[in-house]
Amino acid sequence: MSIWLDGALRDVDSAKVSVFDHGLTVGDGVFETLKAERGRAFALTRHLERLTRSARGLGLPDPDHDEVRRACAAVLEANPVEHGRLRVTYTGGLSPLGSDRGESGPTLIVAVAASVRRPDTTAVVTVPWVRNERSAVAGLKTTSYAENVVALAAAHRAGASEALLANTLGRLCEGTGSNVFAVLDGQLHTPPLASGCLAGITRALVVEWAGAKETDLPSEALEQAEEVFLTSSLRDVQAVVRIDGREVSAAPGPVTAEAMRIFDAQAGADLDP
Repeated sequence: MSIWLDGALRDVDSAKVSVFDHGLTVGDGVFETLKAERGRAFALTRHLERLTRSARGLGLPDPDHDEVRRACAAVLEANPVEHGRLRVTYTGGLSPLGSDRGESGPTLIVAVAASVRRPDTTAVVTVPWVRNERSAVAGLKTTSYAENVVALAAAHRAGASEALLANTLGRLCEGTGSNVFAVLDGQLHTPPLASGCLAGITRALVVEWAGAKETDLPSEALEQAEEVFLTSSLRDVQAVVRIDGREVSAAPGPVTAEAMRIFDAQAGADLDP
């Protein structure tokens, strides 16, 4: 396996990051996960734009889009995968121990791993922890994912693939690595960015292509919803059939099925929408 690290392809044994990298010591970094299919990354331009927004939110220099594009192309060429997870990580770089950032400049890492296409349906659970919509890093895709690790582990123990969180106001927010959509009275809704959720790339495309409304929803909306589905770069559109052990539907409902159809058609027609 070859990995891009700070300007060049390296084999996995020589791709080393310092133990003093700020991304490791304090989680000072941002990242993007892209879907890779047959050697090409999906929605790369949108992911680069979000990577830049996240970097600016942390006060990191803007990533060089041309370098990231070269890195992604090189990694995908060196590691052919039919379906894969392409990860771009951009950290504060070599720094002193503590929260102060060093002056050596950022670290850029790009790697890919093969993955399997997600099933059309899944189960989720709600968890007692919340997203802080007023956090300094709300809406940024940072490498500080410990809260997500804890919540996702709880979901797995309950036999689910995802955990859904409310925010501090008790409003529906997002999953640990996904956005959530709900069908209420036949209409498709998703929480607004003000809820503290991540501005998901797939979320934005579904809002645009399927006509979903951004709506401030109580977390109890999940109990009232006729259909629920998740979106993310690797899930695309995935129907939720059970929430906390309660069956929502036996299969993707009509609104979800239509969103899946639209997304597959549009994404298949344009790899960089």
